[in-house]
Amino acid sequence: MSQEPKPNFLTRLQTKWKLNSLLQVVLILIVFALTGFTILFIKKPIFDFLGVSMERGGFWKTVLYLLLVLPLYQIILLMWGFVFGQFSFFWEKEKQFIRRIFGRK
Repeated sequence: MSQEPKPNFLTRLQTKWKLNSLLQVVLILIVFALTGFTILFIKKPIFDFLGVSMERGGFWKTVLYLLLVLPLYQIILLMWGFVFGQFSFFWEKEKQFIRRIFGRK
Protein backbone atom coordinates (compact mmCIF):
# COMPACT_ATOMS: atom_id res chain seq x y z
CA MET A 1 0.00 0.00 0.00
CA SER A 2 1.66 3.20 -1.14
CA GLN A 3 0.69 6.61 0.08
CA GLU A 4 1.20 9.73 -1.94
CA PRO A 5 3.77 12.03 -0.39
CA LYS A 6 2.32 15.03 1.38
CA PRO A 7 2.75 18.19 -0.73
CA ASN A 8 5.42 20.56 0.53
CA PHE A 9 4.64 23.86 2.22
CA LEU A 10 4.95 26.00 -0.91
CA THR A 11 2.74 23.68 -2.94
CA ARG A 12 0.07 23.76 -0.22
CA LEU A 13 0.18 27.58 -0.23
CA GLN A 14 -0.10 27.60 -4.01
CA THR A 15 -3.24 25.47 -3.77
CA LYS A 16 -4.74 27.40 -0.86
CA TRP A 17 -4.16 30.79 -2.48
CA LYS A 18 -5.12 29.51 -5.97
CA LEU A 19 -1.87 30.69 -7.55
CA ASN A 20 -0.44 29.74 -10.92
CA SER A 21 3.14 28.90 -9.93
CA LEU A 22 5.54 28.33 -7.09
CA LEU A 23 7.38 31.48 -8.18
CA GLN A 24 4.24 33.47 -7.41
CA VAL A 25 4.11 31.89 -3.93
CA VAL A 26 7.74 32.89 -3.32
CA LEU A 27 7.09 36.45 -4.53
CA ILE A 28 4.10 36.77 -2.20
CA LEU A 29 6.13 35.51 0.76
CA ILE A 30 8.85 38.04 -0.11
CA VAL A 31 6.21 40.80 -0.16
CA PHE A 32 4.99 39.77 3.31
CA ALA A 33 8.57 39.76 4.62
CA LEU A 34 9.44 43.16 3.14
CA THR A 35 6.22 44.65 4.48
CA GLY A 36 7.00 43.39 7.97
CA PHE A 37 10.54 44.78 7.85
CA THR A 38 9.28 48.10 6.50
CA ILE A 39 6.79 48.44 9.37
CA LEU A 40 9.51 47.47 11.83
CA PHE A 41 11.68 50.34 10.62
CA ILE A 42 9.00 53.04 10.34
CA LYS A 43 7.04 52.26 13.53
CA LYS A 44 9.59 53.86 15.88
CA PRO A 45 9.89 57.17 13.95
CA ILE A 46 6.09 57.41 13.81
CA PHE A 47 5.76 56.81 17.55
CA ASP A 48 8.64 59.22 18.28
CA PHE A 49 6.93 61.90 16.18
CA LEU A 50 3.75 61.41 18.20
CA GLY A 51 5.68 61.43 21.48
CA VAL A 52 4.88 57.82 22.37
CA SER A 53 7.57 55.93 24.28
CA MET A 54 8.59 52.61 22.75
CA GLU A 55 9.96 51.36 26.08
CA ARG A 56 6.65 51.12 27.89
CA GLY A 57 3.52 49.36 26.75
CA GLY A 58 0.09 50.57 27.57
CA PHE A 59 -3.41 51.12 26.40
CA TRP A 60 -2.75 54.24 24.30
CA LYS A 61 0.24 52.74 22.58
CA THR A 62 -1.90 49.77 21.58
CA VAL A 63 -4.70 52.04 20.36
CA LEU A 64 -2.24 54.13 18.31
CA TYR A 65 -0.73 50.98 16.88
CA LEU A 66 -4.13 49.69 15.79
CA LEU A 67 -5.24 53.03 14.36
CA LEU A 68 -2.01 54.00 12.59
CA VAL A 69 0.34 51.11 12.02
CA LEU A 70 -2.12 48.41 10.96
CA PRO A 71 -3.73 50.50 8.19
CA LEU A 72 -0.24 51.59 7.15
CA TYR A 73 0.73 47.90 6.98
CA GLN A 74 -2.12 47.28 4.54
CA ILE A 75 -1.02 50.17 2.31
CA ILE A 76 2.63 49.11 2.34
CA LEU A 77 1.56 45.54 1.55
CA LEU A 78 -0.18 46.80 -1.58
CA MET A 79 2.84 48.92 -2.51
CA TRP A 80 5.30 46.00 -2.23
CA GLY A 81 2.76 43.79 -3.99
CA PHE A 82 2.75 46.25 -6.89
CA VAL A 83 6.57 46.34 -7.00
CA PHE A 84 6.70 42.53 -7.23
CA GLY A 85 3.83 42.24 -9.71
CA GLN A 86 1.43 40.71 -7.20
CA PHE A 87 -0.90 43.67 -6.66
CA SER A 88 -4.04 41.82 -7.80
CA PHE A 89 -3.47 39.03 -5.25
CA PHE A 90 -3.05 41.50 -2.39
CA TRP A 91 -5.89 43.72 -3.59
CA GLU A 92 -8.28 40.75 -3.44
CA LYS A 93 -7.05 39.94 0.08
CA GLU A 94 -7.54 43.59 1.10
CA LYS A 95 -11.12 43.54 -0.16
CA GLN A 96 -11.78 40.35 1.84
CA PHE A 97 -10.21 41.96 4.93
CA ILE A 98 -12.37 45.08 4.60
CA ARG A 99 -15.52 43.01 4.08
CA ARG A 100 -14.76 41.07 7.26
CA ILE A 101 -14.21 44.24 9.27
CA PHE A 102 -17.46 45.81 8.13
CA GLY A 103 -19.42 42.56 8.12
CA ARG A 104 -20.29 42.44 4.43
CA LYS A 105 -20.16 39.37 2.24
